[in-house]
Amino acid sequence: MQNRAAPEVLQSRAEIEKIAALLEVDKGGLGFLGELPLQDVRRFREQTVAALFDRVPEMLDRIAAATKLVPAGVAAAISQKALGPRLAAAVAGRLDPARAADIIGKLPVAFTVESCAHLDPRRIPQIVDRLDENLVVRIAVVLAERGDYLTMGRFVGHLRDSALSRILPHVPDETVLRTGYAIDRPEQLSRIIELMGQERLESVIGAAADGLWPEALAVAGMVTGEQRGRIASLAAAQPPERLDSLVAVAAEQGLWESLLPLVALLPAGELRAVAVLPSLQDAEVLAGVVRAVVALGLWAEFLPLVELLPDASRKVVADAAGALAEPELDALAREVDKQDLWDVVLPLVELMSDEAKTRIFALPAFQDAADQDAAG
Repeated sequence: MQNRAAPEVLQSRAEIEKIAALLEVDKGGLGFLGELPLQDVRRFREQTVAALFDRVPEMLDRIAAATKLVPAGVAAAISQKALGPRLAAAVAGRLDPARAADIIGKLPVAFTVESCAHLDPRRIPQIVDRLDENLVVRIAVVLAERGDYLTMGRFVGHLRDSALSRILPHVPDETVLRTGYAIDRPEQLSRIIELMGQERLESVIGAAADGLWPEALAVAGMVTGEQRGRIASLAAAQPPERLDSLVAVAAEQGLWESLLPLVALLPAGELRAVAVLPSLQDAEVLAGVVRAVVALGLWAEFLPLVELLPDASRKVVADAAGALAEPELDALAREVDKQDLWDVVLPLVELMSDEAKTRIFALPAFQDAADQDAAG
C-alpha cells in the first residue's frame, strides 16, 4: 500500500482553522467540513478568500487611489490615525505591491503585525518580496511572540532563505510546529527543515510531546523521503513516556493513517522501542488499530510492527484479525501476498483460534498463493 504523502485528516483540520480565522468564527462550528474531501475544503477556503477580498466597497479603491497622491510617510500616518490595522490591510491589498511595500516600510512594526492577519493572502508574495529583509525579520519575530501561527503560516512559505535563517532562532519550537502545520505552501517545508539543521529539528520534534503530536504528524506527512524518515527516527528516540503519548494521541484522535506510515520507516532497533510501549499492550487500542488498518488498507505498514509486539499483544491482534468479515480478511490476504509478507503473517495465524485458521486457509487469496507456490 502506498504511503500517503499528506494525512488528509490533519490537513483538513488545518484548513478548517484557517477558514475559521478568515470568517472570525469558532472552528468548532465548522466541524462539518471535516467530512468533506481535503481538496473540497481547500477549494472552499480559496472561495472564502475571494468572497472576502474581491467584493470590496468602492471606497477602498478610492482610498487606495488617494494614497498615490501623497508621500509614503504621509500615507502611513493616515493608515495609523484614520484607518486602523484592518482597513489599512484592505487598502494595501488594492495597491500596487511596490507602493504597498513602501508604505509598510514607514509603519511601526506593531501596527503592521496587527494588519498582517487582515491582508489578502493572495497579495502576500508580491508584497513580501519587496519589503526590506530586516523589517520582514522583525515582523516575523513579533508574530511568533504573539503565537499567531496561522498568519505566520500564510507568510513563511514566501520568505527567502536568508530571512528564514535569521528568524528561526527567535521562534519557539512549539510555534515552529504550529506554523508548519498551518503552512499555506507545504512544498516549501522541505527547504525550511533543511535550514533548521538536525539539532534544531530534534528540539522541535521533542516539543511535540507537549500536546503537539498532531502538528508534528502533519509536518511529517507534508515532507517526503529522507526528511520524513529523520522525523520518524527523532520521534522514536523520545523517552518512552513521551513516545507513548504519541500512540495515545493517535488512538484518541484516529490518526493511525498519519502514524503507521512513519512507523514503517523505522529500522528494527527503533521499531522495537515502539513495539514495547504500554499503549500498544492495551487490548482496546490494538483493536482500534486493526479496525483502522482494515479501513485504510495499511497492512503493509502495520505488520512489521506486529512482528515485534509482545506475545500477548500479538495475540490480541491475531484475534481481532481473525474476527474480520470475509471480504476484509481476503483483502488482508491479498495485500500480504502482494507485499510478500507471509513470513510475518503465518506466525500470527498460528495464534488464531481453529475456526479463524480454517477461515484463513479457505480464503481465495490464500488458495491462489498456495497454488502459485505449488506451481513454483
